[in-house]
Amino acid sequence: MGQPIIVQIENIYYPILAVIGVPANLVTIGILSRGKCGLSECITRYLVAMAVADLTILIFEVILYEIKDAYFPYSFLNYTPICSLNLALLFISIDCSVWLTVAFTFDRFVAICCQRLRTRYCTERTAAVVIAVVASLSAAQNVPIYFIYEPRELIDNVPWSCFVKSSFYTLPAWKAYLWLETILIPFLPFVLILLLNALTIRHIVLANKVRSRLRGDSNILNHNDPEMKNRRKSIILLLAISGNFILLWMVIFIFFLCVQFADVHFFKTNYRDSFTIMEQSGYMLSCLSSCTNTFIYAVSQSKFREQLKNIFKHPLALFCNLI
Repeated sequence: MGQPIIVQIENIYYPILAVIGVPANLVTIGILSRGKCGLSECITRYLVAMAVADLTILIFEVILYEIKDAYFPYSFLNYTPICSLNLALLFISIDCSVWLTVAFTFDRFVAICCQRLRTRYCTERTAAVVIAVVASLSAAQNVPIYFIYEPRELIDNVPWSCFVKSSFYTLPAWKAYLWLETILIPFLPFVLILLLNALTIRHIVLANKVRSRLRGDSNILNHNDPEMKNRRKSIILLLAISGNFILLWMVIFIFFLCVQFADVHFFKTNYRDSFTIMEQSGYMLSCLSSCTNTFIYAVSQSKFREQLKNIFKHPLALFCNLI
């Protein structure tokens, strides 16, 4: 009997995602780190940190977990202690990526809506501190992940692969931890991003109306006003990044709720079960969010596009000169 359709899709999907996503994030880190995209140092720090977090997701989840399981099931990486460590690092990377998106959204909310606080909060130093705090808390929060797995099988008395312990769903301490994880990822980020975006959009709309009246212009979206142009660019970048997160994490968010309120478990091996298909589809979409920001920047930021073109122009020019 052949592999289930969802497994066949994963075996093709994840290698393509790694081939596209890893270079895309490396290029993004390189371009943004040069500081020539016309973005403030504060924004640049957040975007670079988000790209690094997305890159680690592609390494730990896509390459060292999904691709490894599909094509190298009996490599040393599948020893249970190494597998458990990789899964802990995987969840740390996911938490960092998600909460850095929230931090970036909050930073843009402060910059646009809180004029008095903006000069003190929206700085490179504050961004560095926030990024360090997010990384530290994500690491501390996911230490217990290492201990929730047991060997899926023993081969010559060697523990292989990782399987969630049955006690994870029954012991009160683990159930409380699962509730905490569900609240922190992805329920609370969803609520915060939606709320901050709603408040930011409301503020921009009201500010644009006031500014248009003061300028004596009946057209709210005055395309000749540089201040409004800057606001539009900021809101486009903000909504593109946060909207992308909401859209691609929606399925896994629903699945996490099902785990809490229905008789559904993580990492079931029955790939013909509807909830398992939902879980695997959610993971595929959440991994996709780790390589889409590069394309968002390319579409929404003209200077990023220029830097991206230069990367491809220079090697091509060098190659032509050599010929």
